[in-house]
Amino acid sequence: MSSYAARRNALRRELQAANLDALLVTNLLNVRYLTGFTGSNAAVLVDADGDDTTVFCTDGRYLTQSARQVPDLERVVDRPCDTALARRAKGRLGFESHVVTVDGFDGLTAAAGRAELVKAGGFVEKLRLVKDEVEIEALRMACAAADRALAALIGHGGLRAGRTEREVARELESRMLDHGAEGPSFSSIVAFGANSAVPHHSPTDATLHVGDFIKLDFGALVDGYHSDMTRTLVLGKPADWQRDLYDLVARSQAAGRNALKPGVRVSGVDHASREVIEKAGHGEDFLHGLGHGVGLEIHEAPALSKAGAGTLSAGMAVTVEPGVYLPGRGGVRIEDTLVVRESGPELLTLTTKELVVV
Repeated sequence: MSSYAARRNALRRELQAANLDALLVTNLLNVRYLTGFTGSNAAVLVDADGDDTTVFCTDGRYLTQSARQVPDLERVVDRPCDTALARRAKGRLGFESHVVTVDGFDGLTAAAGRAELVKAGGFVEKLRLVKDEVEIEALRMACAAADRALAALIGHGGLRAGRTEREVARELESRMLDHGAEGPSFSSIVAFGANSAVPHHSPTDATLHVGDFIKLDFGALVDGYHSDMTRTLVLGKPADWQRDLYDLVARSQAAGRNALKPGVRVSGVDHASREVIEKAGHGEDFLHGLGHGVGLEIHEAPALSKAGAGTLSAGMAVTVEPGVYLPGRGGVRIEDTLVVRESGPELLTLTTKELVVV
């Protein structure tokens, strides 16, 4: 059985428990998760009885691609796909209510006829919380591409006085492509000096000077899966305050990593990391949640934050990224992508977390 068929079977168990006859999946990422299809227009009607009565839909542009990527399901070529599949539905039809617009719902109602439309938002996202080993391998490859790109950037002198944030961001993203990425996971954050105190700083023409913090937050995309990593470096000999700040964030990050265990509340993981920074008197300088899930989206559930709900399960892929930001001076963030395991978290981003001086 393919990983996609196994995921559809897992979804069927959820549908049967909810007394649904089928689920109309229209979120393209969820369609990809369930079928492997990567095109820009598709939907899938997952029948609770099995794949023999499950139907995939796309349009004529993707005849060849869909035949290759989705060979194991009946295929309908039509447009729009949501109403084309709704016309086939019978009984209680779940739909992704968190995705469908008001106008889209009107169209589904007309197309579904006697089928009863039932809100079923988040069914696939619930499955996506826990990654299978195929997904984890894609995440592992994405993290490796980012690790190797950073090593190449440093090794070839890419972090030197006079370079701009924009130049470094472009080179870092290009090197990720060189090391197997389809593209960057998101627009890379490159922040020098005082700009490193801005958590989500966008690269500018600011130039790098000796003594500056260098904050790099970036990731690679491989097979649709995103990596996410932040490292903070220093150009030239670091000042005492820079070493102290870095050491504080490193201890906080280690506490967060060590708290990643199945059954632990996500808010508890945030607390374990945040407490280290608060005890050092910098609680107000930690401006965001500790981390987030990562997978087919760069930010997905679970949220590791004070307000985060739920508990960790083995197989969840998350980031741990505490930061302390001192306006006008500089900031430090250290971030890894990890997988929750019964035996302890598996670290996917392998670049050293020692303070790197370039």
